[in-house]
Amino acid sequence: MSGETDLSCLLRRLSPALQPGEFVFCSVDETTLARLDMACIHGLFRETQGITVIVLTSYATRMGLAGEGPFCCITCEVHSSLSAVVLTAAIATRLTAVGVSANVVAAYHHDHIFVPVSDVSLAVQTLKALSAAY
Repeated sequence: MSGETDLSCLLRRLSPALQPGEFVFCSVDETTLARLDMACIHGLFRETQGITVIVLTSYATRMGLAGEGPFCCITCEVHSSLSAVVLTAAIATRLTAVGVSANVVAAYHHDHIFVPVSDVSLAVQTLKALSAAY
Protein backbone atom coordinates (compact mmCIF):
# COMPACT_ATOMS: atom_id res chain seq x y z
CA MET A 1 0.00 0.00 0.00
CA SER A 2 1.83 3.04 -1.23
CA GLY A 3 -0.76 5.70 -0.33
CA GLU A 4 -2.10 8.77 -2.11
CA THR A 5 0.27 11.33 -3.66
CA ASP A 6 -2.11 13.81 -5.34
CA LEU A 7 -2.32 16.90 -3.11
CA SER A 8 -5.91 17.83 -4.07
CA CYS A 9 -7.07 14.31 -3.31
CA LEU A 10 -5.12 14.21 -0.06
CA LEU A 11 -6.64 17.47 1.14
CA ARG A 12 -10.17 16.55 0.02
CA ARG A 13 -9.95 13.22 1.89
CA LEU A 14 -7.91 14.56 4.84
CA SER A 15 -10.48 13.44 7.47
CA PRO A 16 -8.81 14.97 10.54
CA ALA A 17 -9.71 12.92 13.62
CA LEU A 18 -8.90 13.90 17.18
CA GLN A 19 -7.28 11.05 19.12
CA PRO A 20 -8.19 10.50 22.77
CA GLY A 21 -5.84 11.73 25.47
CA GLU A 22 -3.16 14.33 25.95
CA PHE A 23 0.45 13.67 24.99
CA VAL A 24 3.95 14.84 25.91
CA PHE A 25 7.24 14.59 24.04
CA CYS A 26 10.01 13.26 26.30
CA SER A 27 13.72 12.71 25.74
CA VAL A 28 15.04 9.54 27.37
CA ASP A 29 18.23 7.47 27.39
CA GLU A 30 18.54 3.75 26.54
CA THR A 31 18.20 2.70 30.20
CA THR A 32 14.96 4.62 30.64
CA LEU A 33 13.61 3.41 27.29
CA ALA A 34 14.21 -0.19 28.37
CA ARG A 35 11.92 0.21 31.39
CA LEU A 36 9.06 1.75 29.38
CA ASP A 37 6.14 -0.30 28.11
CA MET A 38 6.36 -0.23 24.31
CA ALA A 39 2.56 -0.50 24.15
CA CYS A 40 2.39 2.92 25.84
CA ILE A 41 4.71 4.66 23.37
CA HIS A 42 2.81 6.44 20.58
CA GLY A 43 5.95 7.61 18.80
CA LEU A 44 9.69 7.06 19.03
CA PHE A 45 12.63 8.66 17.27
CA ARG A 46 16.35 8.30 17.96
CA GLU A 47 18.46 11.46 17.91
CA THR A 48 22.08 12.11 18.84
CA GLN A 49 20.98 13.90 22.03
CA GLY A 50 18.53 11.23 23.19
CA ILE A 51 15.51 9.14 22.26
CA THR A 52 12.28 11.06 21.79
CA VAL A 53 9.18 9.22 22.96
CA ILE A 54 5.63 10.49 22.60
CA VAL A 55 3.44 9.18 25.40
CA LEU A 56 0.22 10.02 27.17
CA THR A 57 0.73 12.67 29.83
CA SER A 58 -0.68 10.32 32.46
CA TYR A 59 1.88 7.62 31.55
CA ALA A 60 4.74 10.13 31.63
CA THR A 61 3.67 11.25 35.08
CA ARG A 62 3.37 7.67 36.32
CA MET A 63 6.85 6.85 34.98
CA GLY A 64 8.46 10.07 36.28
CA LEU A 65 9.26 11.42 32.80
CA ALA A 66 9.64 15.13 32.17
CA GLY A 67 8.41 16.37 28.84
CA GLU A 68 7.08 19.10 26.61
CA GLY A 69 3.33 19.48 26.29
CA PRO A 70 0.58 18.70 26.71
CA PHE A 71 -0.48 18.20 23.10
CA CYS A 72 -3.49 16.68 21.42
CA CYS A 73 -3.05 14.41 18.42
CA ILE A 74 -5.05 14.92 15.25
CA THR A 75 -4.71 12.05 12.79
CA CYS A 76 -5.25 12.75 9.10
CA GLU A 77 -7.06 9.55 8.19
CA VAL A 78 -6.30 9.74 4.47
CA HIS A 79 -3.60 7.21 3.61
CA SER A 80 -0.86 9.53 2.42
CA SER A 81 2.21 8.29 0.63
CA LEU A 82 5.53 8.93 2.30
CA SER A 83 6.58 10.48 -1.02
CA ALA A 84 3.60 12.85 -1.21
CA VAL A 85 4.82 16.39 -1.90
CA VAL A 86 3.68 19.42 0.14
CA LEU A 87 0.94 17.84 2.31
CA THR A 88 2.83 18.77 5.47
CA ALA A 89 3.50 22.25 4.11
CA ALA A 90 -0.19 22.77 3.24
CA ILE A 91 -1.26 21.72 6.72
CA ALA A 92 1.43 23.75 8.49
CA THR A 93 0.73 26.84 6.37
CA ARG A 94 -2.97 26.76 7.19
CA LEU A 95 -2.38 26.21 10.90
CA THR A 96 0.28 28.93 10.96
CA ALA A 97 -2.24 31.35 9.45
CA VAL A 98 -4.48 30.89 12.51
CA GLY A 99 -1.60 30.93 15.01
CA VAL A 100 -1.46 27.22 15.86
CA SER A 101 1.92 25.51 16.22
CA ALA A 102 2.05 21.99 14.83
CA ASN A 103 4.43 19.09 15.28
CA VAL A 104 3.77 16.74 12.37
CA VAL A 105 4.76 13.10 12.61
CA ALA A 106 4.56 11.19 9.35
CA ALA A 107 3.99 7.48 9.88
CA TYR A 108 3.60 4.73 7.30
CA HIS A 109 -0.15 5.15 6.76
CA HIS A 110 -1.06 8.57 8.11
CA ASP A 111 0.19 11.95 9.24
CA HIS A 112 -0.34 12.85 12.89
CA ILE A 113 -0.41 16.47 13.99
CA PHE A 114 0.37 17.31 17.60
CA VAL A 115 -1.02 20.70 18.62
CA PRO A 116 -1.14 22.43 22.00
CA VAL A 117 -4.19 21.35 24.00
CA SER A 118 -5.38 24.97 24.16
CA ASP A 119 -5.52 25.15 20.34
CA VAL A 120 -7.06 21.79 19.48
CA SER A 121 -10.57 23.03 18.63
CA LEU A 122 -9.23 25.72 16.33
CA ALA A 123 -6.82 23.24 14.72
CA VAL A 124 -9.53 20.64 14.00
CA GLN A 125 -11.88 23.33 12.68
CA THR A 126 -9.11 24.74 10.46
CA LEU A 127 -8.19 21.33 9.04
CA LYS A 128 -11.81 20.45 8.33
CA ALA A 129 -12.22 23.79 6.52
CA LEU A 130 -9.06 23.10 4.52
CA SER A 131 -10.43 19.72 3.48
CA ALA A 132 -13.87 21.15 2.61
CA ALA A 133 -12.23 23.70 0.31
CA TYR A 134 -11.21 20.81 -1.97
